[in-house]
Parts: sequence; C-alpha cells; structure tokens
Amino acid sequence: MKILGLSGSLRKGSYNTAALHAARELLPEGVVLETAEIGDLPHYNDDIRQAGYPATVQRLRDQIAAADALLIVTPEYNYSIPGVLKNAIDWASRPPEQPFNEKPVAIMGVSGGILGTARAQYQLRQMLVFLNAHPINKPEVMIGQAQSKFDANGRLTDEPTREFVRALLVSLVAWTKRIRQG
Repeated sequence: MKILGLSGSLRKGSYNTAALHAARELLPEGVVLETAEIGDLPHYNDDIRQAGYPATVQRLRDQIAAADALLIVTPEYNYSIPGVLKNAIDWASRPPEQPFNEKPVAIMGVSGGILGTARAQYQLRQMLVFLNAHPINKPEVMIGQAQSKFDANGRLTDEPTREFVRALLVSLVAWTKRIRQG
C-alpha cells in the first residue's frame, strides 16, 4: 500500500514535516510513505489551468492519483490551514478527474500551542468532504506543545505521541482496505 504524505509547512525546521518523517518510521508492515513537494507550485490561477496544468501541478495530481491513501500534516495559521496547503489542494482538485475523489485521508498536525492544530484540521475536513475524499474520524492526532515532543534534530521522541501517530496509520490502512472492498 502506498501513502502519499503532504506537509503544509515549507519551513526547513518544521515540526509538521518532522511529524511526517516520524510517520515513515511508524508505518505498518507492507506500507510505504512517499512525500509530495508543494512549495514549488505557482499561485492558483484558473487562466493558467485552462491553458494547461504546469508541470509541478501535474506532478502533484499524478502523485495523489497514484496513491492508495493520503496523510496530510498541517500547521495552523490564523485558525486555518496555511495558504501553501490550500493552494496545493486548489490546484490538485480542479477538473478533469480530480484525484481526491474517493481517496482515504488521514490528518494530523503539530503546533507549539496546546490545541495542536484542531481548528485547521476541522477546516481541512470540510474541504475533503467537498472533494468527496474519505477522511478517517479517529484517532485525531493533534500534537500540541511541539517543543516538548521533538528533539533538537526534529525527531519525534515523545512515546505517547508516537503511539498516536502509529494508531492513525494503522487506522488509515484499515480504512483504505475497507474502502477498496467497496
């Protein structure tokens, strides 16, 4: 099974990208996690899309379509998802054959505050429902107080949090198999 991971942060020392890397360590057997680059996408402009998808956008659309499931890791900016993640979703979700359709999705996020991206995750869920993707409901992984959960090298060291991430991945794999059976 192939999962495509997207980090909604472009920052080099991003805790969200670090959490995505931690997920790779915690995958169930037989599952691979690839990551998508979203920092090189142009700002969404439908005039550009109608002239033909830029190569970077087509690459993302193809990666999403080829994946069995998605893992989206998002920070929270101003009670919402970051613009770079919204831009990627807007580009990838345009017709024809938008690749989020019927795609199983797991969501998690990391912040320095206590709520751990709760509001951003709820808004992301709304978008995924509109796109006819299938976000899993539980477990919800909202990693708060990141500075106490990651070491100086960006490795997720907090064992209870690692178990939450592992449980999310196990749930995503089961959800993906269930959806495939239709």
